[in-house]
Amino acid sequence: MIGHDELVRRFAELNSHELARWIENRWVVPEHAAESEGGRWVFHEVDVARVELILDIRRELAVDDEAMSLVLGLLDQVYSLRRQMRRLCDALEQQPPDVREAIRRALPPTRGGGSAP
Repeated sequence: MIGHDELVRRFAELNSHELARWIENRWVVPEHAAESEGGRWVFHEVDVARVELILDIRRELAVDDEAMSLVLGLLDQVYSLRRQMRRLCDALEQQPPDVREAIRRALPPTRGGGSAP
């Protein structure tokens, strides 16, 4: 975990005001430190990665703040679907070979040359 000031120092393109706006918009959802620790925000590695992602999207794709909420929402859905698909694939791999083969046969062919699991 890192603190607010360290996070802002880590990224030259980021300032405190902007980070506060991202937290308010819930683009980044840090943990609120205990009052004994100053009551400031603390950021886990996932938060740091999210900040880096937002900066990359802005820099590489020139996405403005209005569109950023949409882009991040779509990315969150993609990541969630990937996790769900991984869980499903893991569960399928635990099934007996005849069950796995029946599922493969039941799947429609994929477009674009991909193969079924």
